[in-house]
Amino acid sequence: MAGGGHGCCPPMDLMRSEPMQLVQIIVPIESAHLTVSYLGDLGLLQFKDLNADKSPFQRTYANQIKRCGEMARKLRFFREQMTKAGISPSAMSLTQTHIDLDDLEIKLGELEAELIEVNTNSEKLQRTYNELLEYKLVLQKAGEFFYAAQSSATAQQREIEAQQVFDGSLDSPLLLEQESLADPSKQVKLGFVSGLVPKEKSMAFERILFRATRGNMYLKQVAVEDPVTDPVSGEKVAKNVFVVFYSGERAKTKILKICEAFGANRYPFTEDVGKQMQMIDEVSGKISELKTTIDVGLIHRDNILKNIGHQFEQWNHLVRREKSIYHTLNMLSLDVTKKCVVAEGWSPVFATSQVQDALKRATYDSNSQVGSIFQVLYTKESPPTYFQTNKFTSAFQEIVDAYGVAKYQEANPGVYTIITFPFLFAVMFGDWGHGICLLLVTMYFIFREKKLSSQKLGDITEMTFGGRYVIMMMGLFSIYAGLIYNEFFSVPFELFGKSAYACRDPSCSNATTVGLIKVRSTYPFGVDPKWYGSRSELPFLNSLKMKMSILLGVAQMNLGIVLSYFNAKFFKNNLNIWYQFVPQLIFLNSLFGYLSLLIIVKWCTGSKADLYHVMIYMFLSPTDDLGENQLFPGQKTLQLVLLFLALISVPWMLFPKPILLKKQHQERHQGQSYTLLQSTEESLELEQDHSSHGHEEFEFSEVFVHQLIHTIEFVLGAVSNTASYLRLWALSLAHSELSTVFYEKVLLLAWGFNNIIILIVGFIVFVFATVGVLLVMETLSAFLHALRLHWVEFQNKFYEGDGYKFSPFSFALLGEVED
Repeated sequence: MAGGGHGCCPPMDLMRSEPMQLVQIIVPIESAHLTVSYLGDLGLLQFKDLNADKSPFQRTYANQIKRCGEMARKLRFFREQMTKAGISPSAMSLTQTHIDLDDLEIKLGELEAELIEVNTNSEKLQRTYNELLEYKLVLQKAGEFFYAAQSSATAQQREIEAQQVFDGSLDSPLLLEQESLADPSKQVKLGFVSGLVPKEKSMAFERILFRATRGNMYLKQVAVEDPVTDPVSGEKVAKNVFVVFYSGERAKTKILKICEAFGANRYPFTEDVGKQMQMIDEVSGKISELKTTIDVGLIHRDNILKNIGHQFEQWNHLVRREKSIYHTLNMLSLDVTKKCVVAEGWSPVFATSQVQDALKRATYDSNSQVGSIFQVLYTKESPPTYFQTNKFTSAFQEIVDAYGVAKYQEANPGVYTIITFPFLFAVMFGDWGHGICLLLVTMYFIFREKKLSSQKLGDITEMTFGGRYVIMMMGLFSIYAGLIYNEFFSVPFELFGKSAYACRDPSCSNATTVGLIKVRSTYPFGVDPKWYGSRSELPFLNSLKMKMSILLGVAQMNLGIVLSYFNAKFFKNNLNIWYQFVPQLIFLNSLFGYLSLLIIVKWCTGSKADLYHVMIYMFLSPTDDLGENQLFPGQKTLQLVLLFLALISVPWMLFPKPILLKKQHQERHQGQSYTLLQSTEESLELEQDHSSHGHEEFEFSEVFVHQLIHTIEFVLGAVSNTASYLRLWALSLAHSELSTVFYEKVLLLAWGFNNIIILIVGFIVFVFATVGVLLVMETLSAFLHALRLHWVEFQNKFYEGDGYKFSPFSFALLGEVED
């Protein structure tokens, strides 16, 4: 578990998980609720579910959980309403007043009913208000149309009468024919429908009307300048005011159905201009009254929500707390006859006194006449794993837990990961300029961690913030590695003094190792600046990084094997000590440990020996003379001894362990070793095998094949894992070369033009390339490769990672879990 330490806890021990114990607690039923509450405040007891065979609805406190769920629903409703109204809940007060759950349930019900009623009334009023606004628009726009049409018709009528021309038809927008004018008894009564239709549907609306009435209609549309709020959907919609003239009830029926299908809101309208003005005045008055009423309702609703917001966090915390308590009570075994509940769970040994104190306080505060009973149970069940961590170590522990949670009391790689992970990252990322950039970014998160921890961040930002201390260590180690590499954005500096080398003569502008001579003492720290650009068969710096990668890899793999010894010793598994740890250590160091020794000797002596030739012919021709490749006296004899040890270590790993396991199995069945067996990992494995298989014969072939697989995996893995560490060299080379390309081909190239605009553009490109490629992509790449080296090459030597986390019942964790 990656959680903060407790106030009464002993100092953190990350190497081994906390000693755990299975405890049983018998609590009187009248103090059960308060006991669970106090244990939740303590947060050091992981309850076991003693009712796993029952469904959630069959458990004792199902109704209480249902009530809490309903209250949680009401609180979510309040939160949604506050969010819509732009009201934020107040922070939970430190001086909280006690609230009874029953009283809170009644209060929440009343507030919900009141809020729903206010919202319903507000929605009705808002819909009426929006309808009146649309009605006013129809009265204004349609009134203008009717007035213009009547004026035009009157003018045309006067002109026709003056000319006494009756042989043509009168072109009137009111569709009046000549006959109807001449004979009022034949006048056709036209009806009309007015309203608003969405602007995006207006063309289709017109086409459908024309087809449905076979052209026996007249449509007039006018666009509304500003979008209007639709009364039905409540959304802003661009609309047109329309008037449709028709003749006959059948056409009217069709038009009404089309309006309904297109979502056109219809409103009544009169041709009388006087009545139109009167209706506009009435509608304007109603709009003003409704606006005032709506504002008062909104103020009332906001006051309700503000009152809720003052106590929302306290109510929400109480409901979540009570729900978690009843969930836990449902995991306990209820003994109705004895009026008590029985709980079982895992607790750290150091928390025994704290748990007992919580039980005593619960008994006293609940006025119970009977105290709780606390006792430790003995079991062969594997306990959960609990590491006490803080905000610095928790992220490193999460890196290990992502691979697998350590089994109980297994050696924890997280201790070494704190140093080795950022160090291996820095070997690949080494540049003290880039390291400073990483450090500055993570310092921002660290200095503002209190504020940022209470905010909701994006996924990537949240991930970066959670690993801020890992990134800080990565930045610090990158600065250290960059100083050793002498690289600042790929540029070497003479930070610790002048270079020890100089040109042999003024003509050696592009100096190589042949053209350089040593003129002063060795550069005091890191790589000499003159080594950049030096040439031999391989660039010296790249050769240095390659050999250093092998040294680091062999050292870390040896650490993994040593940790396997400590695991075996801790669990008293002597077979693993003598037939796994010892031969593995011999095999690895007979080959790759010897290679590491040759690298160091060659560096110290300055020899020109070919190490590839030495290692290859150590196997092909072990008895041949080394000649010029000899680095020290007795090297040939040492190679023969190491080769013999490497060859003998393979059957040493393969054969003895299965044979000894079979012997132990036979002794158990013959009853010869019952008095000798101790609580060891071997005896536990044999007991589990005995209990599960009864008196079946020992499957030697299965055990042997299993051991064979492990032997082959280690032998091949020793070679492949050592080669895998060369990624340290490869990524370091790639990072350095990319940085050099951006510096020389972008920044220096722009500088060479002697143009301020080109220089600014080049600098911007350089910054974006450095941030995007080197500080983001390369950081992620080096991080993933360092992760792989820890998970595969390092941890597979000793780490099983088949345990499970300690997950105590704790109210402190309620804020991390969403309903």
